[in-house]
Amino acid sequence: MPKLLAKILLLFFLCLGMASCDSNAVFDEYENIGKDGWAHKDTVQFRVQQTDSLNPYNLFINLRANQDYPYRNIFLITSMDFPNGKVIKDTLEYNMAKPSGKLLGHSSGNLTESKLWYKEGVVFPEKGGYKFSVRQATRKNGQVKPDDTLHGVTDVGLRIEKIK
Repeated sequence: MPKLLAKILLLFFLCLGMASCDSNAVFDEYENIGKDGWAHKDTVQFRVQQTDSLNPYNLFINLRANQDYPYRNIFLITSMDFPNGKVIKDTLEYNMAKPSGKLLGHSSGNLTESKLWYKEGVVFPEKGGYKFSVRQATRKNGQVKPDDTLHGVTDVGLRIEKIK
């Protein structure tokens, strides 16, 4: 019986330690893309209620992808809509794979998760609802028009962290 109790306590403290490592996240959500791929016209949206207008935060776009992802990079068009109607748009490019084709990020099974810097030191000046939008604009080398459907991306996430 004492060995069983020791194992239970060890498991409890391991879980507690893992949970406390992520205490700086104030928002962390994902949208599933689906098995048919991420259509160029499909926008992923996240709504965030912000009440802290004093402290700075770091923002990340999280992507989960599998080996069906065909490129070394990804292009994203993002927008951050403020409660007062102001909008900030960005076109972003991130590396997704090594020249060998191996995806960058943390792999688990057949999925790789990439935590991509979006904005650093953001202060939300207005209390209220913010809307974040992400859509893909990835295209074949030498082409102007984005792919109609981007395969391999399974989930898109937004993460907001307190700056320590």
